[in-house]
Amino acid sequence: MFKLTEEQIKTELQGLQGWSVVNGKLHKDFVFDDFIEAFGFMCKAAIHIEKMNHHPEWFNVYNKISIDLVTHDAGGITQNDVSLARTLNSLK
Repeated sequence: MFKLTEEQIKTELQGLQGWSVVNGKLHKDFVFDDFIEAFGFMCKAAIHIEKMNHHPEWFNVYNKISIDLVTHDAGGITQNDVSLARTLNSLK
């Protein structure tokens, strides 16, 4: 897996609603009605994440989940991160 260029990332971001680059990682904050809904999203996401074998950095407080995606082995954002971002958006 190869690290995307800045230009490739900009192009991909156009199709990733709500995602931005923060500290060299794809980032999005998901907000839900309550903790149960947020936790349910994490459970659904975990199934897809495990199938992809591409695990995010995520942090949950009550109804908010902050997610950062980066491919450590490649030293930056890759197509795997973009694919996972698309998948996560589809689950919301």
